Amino acid sequence: MPLLRLPEPFDFELSTERFRAFGPDLANLWSDGALHRVVGTREVRIEAARSGVRVEPLDAETRPVVRKLFGAEFELAPFYAWARKDPVLRRLTRVLAGFRPPLATDPFETLVTSITAQQVSLHAAFAIRNRLIERYGRRVGQSRRKAEYVLGLAAEPVDLEELASLPDDEVKSRLVAVRGLGEWTADWFLARHLARPRAWPAGDLALRKAVAAYYPEAGDIRDFSERFEPFQNLTAHYLLTGLRVAPP
Repeated sequence: MPLLRLPEPFDFELSTERFRAFGPDLANLWSDGALHRVVGTREVRIEAARSGVRVEPLDAETRPVVRKLFGAEFELAPFYAWARKDPVLRRLTRVLAGFRPPLATDPFETLVTSITAQQVSLHAAFAIRNRLIERYGRRVGQSRRKAEYVLGLAAEPVDLEELASLPDDEVKSRLVAVRGLGEWTADWFLARHLARPRAWPAGDLALRKAVAAYYPEAGDIRDFSERFEPFQNLTAHYLLTGLRVAPP
């Protein structure tokens, strides 16, 4: 299988932990020690390799998808250097060294994924999304309201690709103007698709739990994000993964 090199540091097991933590995810399926995803009309298999991953098939279509899926956009070295001044993050960046937060590769898929995850656990969200994948075009396990939001999003004139060229505030403004997309969804779009450094999903219950566990002194979580300037996004991912992998 061809080798795709990824920026160092990189740890395959840590970077794929999310795809095993909440049950099977048919969009990014962990099976037989590898990650499987459909790109275009082809199934892509991604395995661990020294200095990167082995990908079959690897070509101009699959390469950018795999790079984004493994968080190649994140610059970890500056974050790790900055994190040394914070006792919590100093420990987490040591325990989770090489963890590259996986990014959602397609903007429409990112938003549909967020809609399915609204006000439910991630275990439930994965189950809903799996039924959507298995029976696309039919009524599945979503509420009628969520189904309406997905269909409404598909009909929206918003240019999702254009959002990548806009500043954070404008991205959020355009997204929350769409029925069914609130601040939580917009924040995760910034964090998990656009990889914006200062994205901070303050309304996320799991992030609130992680912050409270690692920083009992934290008050308002949105105000507390100033402590992590300018690495709020990576901090959020490391706190969330740390709570599962290396709790305090």
